[in-house]
Amino acid sequence: MTAIFLYDTTLRDGTQREGVSLSVDDKLKIAHKLDEFGVHYIEGGWPGSNPKDVEFFRRIQSQGLKQAKMAAFGSTRKKDIRPEDDANLKALLRAETSVVTLVGKSWDLHVTQVLETSLDENLAMISESVAYVKAHGREVVYDAEHFFDGYKANPDYALATLRAAAAEGADVLVLCDTNGGALPWEVEEITRAAATEFDTPLGIHTHEDGGCAVANTLAAVRAGAVHVQGTINGYGERVANANLCTIIPDLQLKMGFSCLPADDLIHLTELSRFVAEVANLAHDDHLPYVGGSAFAHKGGIHVAAVLKNEDSYQHIDPALVGNQRRTVVSELSGQGNVLDKANQFGLDVNNQQTRGVLEQIKQLEAQGFTFEGAEASVELMLRRAHPSYVPPFELIDFMVVVERRRGRGLLAEATVKVRVGPKLMHTAAEGNGPVNALDAALRKALLDVYPQLSGVKLTDYKVRILDSDTGTAANVRVLIDTKQGPRRWSTVGASSNIIEASWRALADSMEYALLNGGR
Repeated sequence: MTAIFLYDTTLRDGTQREGVSLSVDDKLKIAHKLDEFGVHYIEGGWPGSNPKDVEFFRRIQSQGLKQAKMAAFGSTRKKDIRPEDDANLKALLRAETSVVTLVGKSWDLHVTQVLETSLDENLAMISESVAYVKAHGREVVYDAEHFFDGYKANPDYALATLRAAAAEGADVLVLCDTNGGALPWEVEEITRAAATEFDTPLGIHTHEDGGCAVANTLAAVRAGAVHVQGTINGYGERVANANLCTIIPDLQLKMGFSCLPADDLIHLTELSRFVAEVANLAHDDHLPYVGGSAFAHKGGIHVAAVLKNEDSYQHIDPALVGNQRRTVVSELSGQGNVLDKANQFGLDVNNQQTRGVLEQIKQLEAQGFTFEGAEASVELMLRRAHPSYVPPFELIDFMVVVERRRGRGLLAEATVKVRVGPKLMHTAAEGNGPVNALDAALRKALLDVYPQLSGVKLTDYKVRILDSDTGTAANVRVLIDTKQGPRRWSTVGASSNIIEASWRALADSMEYALLNGGR
C-alpha cells in the first residue's frame, strides 16, 4: 500500500478556532497524545508570533517525542530583507525543530495587493528562505498558500512559486486551499497537473469553508499527494480545517492507503475525545467515525436489521476506529431497540416486559420526555419492569419554597420525605435555587444510609421549553448529567411544572447511582 504521511496542525491552525485557547501544558499533552497515536509530523506553532509558542518549543525539546517529527511554522522572509536578517526565520531556527514549515504566496493577487511587492521579489523570498533554512540542516515543508486560487487565476505563476521552493531543496510542496472554496474535481485536476511537473513529493492542506475539506483532501491524494495536513476534529479558523479523524479512516479503510498501523487506528476515537477534553469543547456526537452517534441506530426497522447482521446498516465495523454500536430508544423504536438496550445493560427481560417498557416510553415521549440522551432513565425503566426489583428509596412527598427576604435576598428551601426500607426520612435544606435545594435535601435524607452518594456530582442541568406558545404555562423537559468518578450518566424528567420535571430527573439520577451498590 502507498504510504501517506500525516501532518497534524491542531496546535497551530486548530487554535485559530474561535473559543479555543490552549495553554502550554495543554499543547504538550496533545503533542504527546498525537505522538503516541502515530502521527508523522506535529506542527507546534509559530515561534515568531508569541511567547507561548516559544515556551512550548523549549519544553517539547527537553521532553522529546517517541517517533513524530516536530515542526515549527513561519513565513518566508519579508520583502527586501536578507534571510539572515529576518526575525521570523531566526525564530524558526531557534525553536530547534527538525522540521521547519515555510508558508509563501502562490496567488499573484496576494503578492501585489497584500505583500505589495513584485512577482519576481516574491519568488526570491521563497527560494532564499528555503535555501537559508536548508543550509541549517532542517527538513523543509513548503506550504504554498492560496495555491488553488492562484492556479485558477495565473497557473504559470502558481507553478513558478513551487519551482522556486523545489529548486532550493524543499522536501515537500504542500498545495493549500487556504480560503476553503475549491471543489473536489478542481483540486484533483490541479494537483495532477502539479504532480506531472515535480519529482518533489506533494502535500495537501484544505479548509472547510465550502464543505469540501475532506473530499478535497481525498481528491488530492487520488491525484498523487502523499503528505496530508489537517487537525483533530477539524478544529480550525473560520469554519474548520480538514478533519484528520475522518480523513485517516477514509484513506486507510476505504481507499487502501497506509497511514498508520491498524493497532493504532483503534485509538482514533480516544484521541478525538482527548483533544476535545483538553480544548474544553464538547465532543461533537455527530462526527463521522468517532462521534457518539456515528454508529447509533434509532429506527426500529434499522435496529431489527442490525441485530441480524451489523453490516446491514453500518459502513464499517466501529471497533476498527475504537468506537461502538449504540441503540437509541425513542418513540420511533421497535421492541428490538429495547431488547438490545437491555442486553447492553446486562438485564434479562422477557417479551412482555420489553413491550411494556416500549409502550411506556412512547407514552412518556408524547408527554415531552425524550430518552435518546437519557440512557440511565431507560435502564431504570427496564429494571423497574422486573418483578424482583426493589427501589433503593421511595419518594413520599416534597415541598419547595422560594421567597425574597429583606437583607438576605432570594432564598430557596426544600423539604423532602422519602422512605428507605422501613425508615421514613424527613429533611430540609437550603440552596441557591429550588433545584439545588431539592438536591441538597435529598442527599441529606439519603447520605446516612448511602454514604457513597457523597461522590455523586451533578455536572449539567438543561431545561428545554416544549411548547413556547403557552408562555409561562409551557411544558418543560429537564435533562440532568451526573458523574461519580469515571461513571457518567443522564436522566430526564418532563412536566408543566419545572420543579416536578427537575425532581423526576434528579430522583432518577440518585437511584441510578445506587444501582448494584453504587458500582
